[in-house]
Parts: sequence; C-alpha cells; structure tokens
Amino acid sequence: MATPREIKKRINSFKNTRKITRTMEMVSTAKSKKLSDRVNASHPFSNKIKELVGSLASLSEVVNSPYLRRPRTTRNVALLVITANRGLCGGYNSNTNRLAKARIQELREKGIGVRLFVVGKKGSSYFRFTGEKIEKSYTHINDKSGYKEAEEFAEFFLELFAKEEVDAVEIVSTVYLSSASQKPAVTKILPFESDAKGNAGDSVLYEPSPAQILESLLPLVVKTAFLKAILEATCSEELARRVAMKSATDASSDMIKLLTRGYNRIRQAKITQEISEIVAGADSLN
Repeated sequence: MATPREIKKRINSFKNTRKITRTMEMVSTAKSKKLSDRVNASHPFSNKIKELVGSLASLSEVVNSPYLRRPRTTRNVALLVITANRGLCGGYNSNTNRLAKARIQELREKGIGVRLFVVGKKGSSYFRFTGEKIEKSYTHINDKSGYKEAEEFAEFFLELFAKEEVDAVEIVSTVYLSSASQKPAVTKILPFESDAKGNAGDSVLYEPSPAQILESLLPLVVKTAFLKAILEATCSEELARRVAMKSATDASSDMIKLLTRGYNRIRQAKITQEISEIVAGADSLN
C-alpha cells in the first residue's frame, strides 16, 4: 500500500501535468479560432472561382491548355498527404495516415503507380516505418502557412501534370466541416473536373475572350484548392489538439480527486490509530 508521502508526490505530479495540458488547450483554442476565421473567409473566393470556371466549362475542349489534359488511362498518381509536425492531437495524424495507406493500396490494386509526397513529420515517420517510398517530404507547413506555400505546391504539381509525368493529382488531408466536425478525405485536384452544365454564352459578356479567361483561371483554381487543403488541415489539427488536451486535463482532475480521497482516507486511519494508541496507553497507566 502506498504511503501518504508517495500519494502526495503523485498528486503534485498530476497537478503539474494539468497545468501543462490546460495551457496547451488554451493556446490551441486561440489558434483554432484564428484558423477557422481564415478558413471561413477563404470560402467565398474559392466558391466564386469554381462558379466562374464552371460557367466556362463548355470551352474546355476548345482551349489548348496542358492543364485540361484528360488521360485515357491513368498510369501514375501524385498523392500529397498532409499531416502535422507535432503529436498530442488525438487521432488526427493516425486517421489521415490510415486513409492515405488505404488509398495507396487501392490504386496499386488497379495497377496504377503512386508517387508519394508527404507534409509533416508524423506522416513522414509513418510511411518510412511502413516501408513506403517518399519522393519528397515537407516540414515547413504550420498554422502560419498560407497562399505562398499553396502556390509552391500548385506550381510543382501543375508542372508534373503538364509534363505528363503524372496523370492525376490527389490530396489526402483532414477536411474542415465545422468546429465540431472534421474528417480525413481524398480530394482530387487534377485532371480538372468541370461542371457539364456550364455555359459561356447568353447573359454574360466576357472581355477578353472566355477561352483566355478559362486558361488563366485554371492555375488559380488549383492554387485555391491547395490553399483550402492547407488551411483546413492546420485548423483541424489545432481543433483536434484542443479536444485532446481538454480530455487530458479532465483525466488529470479525476486522478487528483481519486488520489486526494485515498490520501485523506490513509491520513484519517493513521490519526485514528494514533488516538487509539494514546487512549490505550492512558488506560494502562490508570
């Protein structure tokens, strides 16, 4: 049975842990609020770009752009997996890694080659452990990343697609649905999938020509897709860390209550024993 001193040390240890987890929870709450505001602010622009490109979809066969290439058969797929550099965020990294692993197996069963690109230290370590070949890993993405990083990714993968080194580009990341709901998903970036209902004529007058507008907008659509993926992934990471730290803080509080109850019980038993010994000694003297 543990002594009161040992129990007291454990109580102090859990109190220190609770201070750390509560601080991390507060930091993640502040970061997630800023990131969720950025995600929500980016939606109108990205939706409008998609709407505009969708209205020009009927010109996709007329415009001579390498970005509108539609391969008859898919031979190679570039897969970008977005994870975190740090842990302590629940199942955020493991869920994304498992989905990416399942997607790789699915593509290989169809005879399609996979070129793997990984964002985050957690994803890199996972795929190295499983024996997957990583063509390139990125560890510079954090909660401050934005359009600059998205533009770098977009230009790199657009070049691979234009040179026909890959026939498709996909992103495996956590999608932000709301502050209470985020889930990992596979997002197809290239080849460009347009809405067949789009029409470039009728009530809209385009200047310059619709074909020129479509050709110039295509890279912007891809950049916006990468920006959306980065912002949603980093926001989901902080939300997952906030929930994990909240659970850790609550668990520490429960352990402190349990240990304090045990400590008081042992202390009370010891005091009762000492009183009994004193009374017994006094009776023996009489």
